[in-house]
Amino acid sequence: MDFDQRLNVAKTGTGVVSEGSLSRRTFLRVSAAAGGGLLLSFILPRMIWKSETAGATTVDVFAPNAFIRIGRDGRVTFIMPYVEMGQGTYTSIPMLIAEELEVDLAQVTLEAAPPDEQHYANSIFHIQATGGSTSVRAAWEPLRQAGATARTMLVSAAAQAWKVDPTSCHAEKGEVIHVTSGRKLTYGALVDTGATLPMPDHVALKDPKVFTLIGTSAKRLDTPDKVNGKAQFSIDVKVPGMKIATVAACPVFGGRLVGVDDSKTKTIKGVHQVVRLDNAVAVIADHMWAAKQGLAALDIQWDEGPNATLSNAEIVRQLEAALLRPGVIARQDGDVAKVMAGAAKKIEAVYQMPFLAHATMEPVSCTVHVRKDGCDVWVGSQVLARAQATAAEVTGLPVEKIRVHNQLLGGGFGRRLEVDFITQAVQIAKQVDGPVKVVWTREEDIQHDIYRPYYYDQMVAGLDGDGMPVAWSHRSAGSSIYARWHPPAFKDGLDPDVLEGAADPPPPYALPNMLVEYVRQEPPGIPTGFWRGVGPTHNVFVVESFIDELAAAAKKDPVEYRRALLGKSPRAKAVLELAAEKAGWGEPLPEGQGRGVSVQFVFGSYVAQVAEVGVAKSGEVRVTRVVCAVDCGVVVNPDTVRAQMEGGIMFGLTAALFSEITLKDGRVEQSNFNDYRMLRINEAPAVEVYLVKSAEAPGGIGEPGTSALAPALTNAIFAATGKRIRRLPVNRVELRSA
Repeated sequence: MDFDQRLNVAKTGTGVVSEGSLSRRTFLRVSAAAGGGLLLSFILPRMIWKSETAGATTVDVFAPNAFIRIGRDGRVTFIMPYVEMGQGTYTSIPMLIAEELEVDLAQVTLEAAPPDEQHYANSIFHIQATGGSTSVRAAWEPLRQAGATARTMLVSAAAQAWKVDPTSCHAEKGEVIHVTSGRKLTYGALVDTGATLPMPDHVALKDPKVFTLIGTSAKRLDTPDKVNGKAQFSIDVKVPGMKIATVAACPVFGGRLVGVDDSKTKTIKGVHQVVRLDNAVAVIADHMWAAKQGLAALDIQWDEGPNATLSNAEIVRQLEAALLRPGVIARQDGDVAKVMAGAAKKIEAVYQMPFLAHATMEPVSCTVHVRKDGCDVWVGSQVLARAQATAAEVTGLPVEKIRVHNQLLGGGFGRRLEVDFITQAVQIAKQVDGPVKVVWTREEDIQHDIYRPYYYDQMVAGLDGDGMPVAWSHRSAGSSIYARWHPPAFKDGLDPDVLEGAADPPPPYALPNMLVEYVRQEPPGIPTGFWRGVGPTHNVFVVESFIDELAAAAKKDPVEYRRALLGKSPRAKAVLELAAEKAGWGEPLPEGQGRGVSVQFVFGSYVAQVAEVGVAKSGEVRVTRVVCAVDCGVVVNPDTVRAQMEGGIMFGLTAALFSEITLKDGRVEQSNFNDYRMLRINEAPAVEVYLVKSAEAPGGIGEPGTSALAPALTNAIFAATGKRIRRLPVNRVELRSA
């Protein structure tokens, strides 16, 4: 069985049996969505939770679907299909269940879903994954249906017990109430009857007008344990008999291990063994300090391979050359060439975005115990089924013999959508007797990351006599993440992530003649992957910076210029106007200060940001204030939305001001936070977040704050200094006054 086949093997959780075998075709119902496209919704499988008592198998809980179990004690257990990495899913997702099930949020306890593509696939990705600002978007319909299904069946069970019409009953706070007589039964008392009832074909979801939980600022359920230290992350895992390992991979991507002299390492107290892999070496010890000392004492010989002389300059040269080739057309409206030729004025610009590391607070780690009859993996992963599949591939064990124990993630940002470090940990554990925790140092984490791609974009616009765009050409060269990570999504030479915010979905602006092209150019040897904000972090920067350039060329106010182009996008126009109003757009600022604006529609949400910056004569940039307006459709938990926007803004600001990964002699030059700089507390701006009330389906909020920030920042710097920034990070640009 190959990797892809293993990936598609569905596994039920311990003690759970599903009624029948559901294929992907029967698991997802596909129908036409309003406005075109596909609407995907779960057909919720009936689950039967069984336990062995005195040799007899009995149903002892009510488990109407893959997400809910209710015991005789009335305890509601929600099987969480998404992972928690700081984005608030452990609170916002249960709110969907609790709202429809009619229980208080405090009555719901969480249990992480096992690797199970069949029951817990993300309905947007169609695989079991958390990322892309999809959790609430993907869960909005399926999990409300799950709660409503359970509620409907419990009401039916009560009606059957009372021999009354179910319509005369309603659920409230974990009880079913008969309206006429006032009789009540708790959910726990209805477990036995409910477990015998057929699943309803259709259930009615609550009218949003009567929501009591959705839309309220619920306190984060995961916060108490994170404050008191009970929360367990991957790096916290402790297993009896566990050893600790740390690792050094070849410093040049694509290199190989030639030889190791470990004589000095073996003399270090606490060191047990040295494990050799094709491109890395690990030291196994009693604790991390001994492992690090042992690693430092190794004399390692590497074959650096074909990328030993690679540099950033060479990668940029390849990207420049790539744009001389014909691109794959992602969007073509009107006749750009003809209109461009007759334009009153033509504006051109080239933008560049650097490689970026994730630099999560928690470096990657993974604990593995390989035995002859099975394998246990303790890890924080955004893709549990893939973690299970790679362990099966490395060990040669059947996938059902691999148990993955998911942990909280100390930051994901797309890094833990990868399984490279899990594969490596299992390879190491195969050579170790007993469980071993593999922990990467911060240096290893930064220098062997899966990086946000380097992008190179060429922009051309034709303006009419009033300075408004009549022709728009956007050519982008860069790596395709989907071609590697999820090949079915890479179709006809187009990567949907690379193009989001540029062509699909289109920018909210009315551009009658528009051409967007993509040229795939993979950097030699350097692994690229998703990074918080992914494709839009580059496209929104390019589009919003270039729109600002057009406004300057037309000698028009940047907000008014955008407003004139947003006639067909009222939601985008509304967030722009709200952000501008709250920021005091147009009010005078002292010399050396400026405001910049950006507006975007990505991840299903509309966001506008206004950044206020000061630039000292020394060239130092200080962001003093960011005003953010958000229309993300129905807001499940307002506090979570605000927190995610605030965090995304800080994340994006750090990257825009300081962050880039550079290569010299095939090696990543950055190694830790001394040269891969983070925003400091005293540098953080005041952030204001304003939410637009909306009845539209929820959009994503984990990443839009990050992608909107960079152009607002650089446009503000232009307003303050007159200097246009087309290549990030900002600190590489000379802004010193004469």
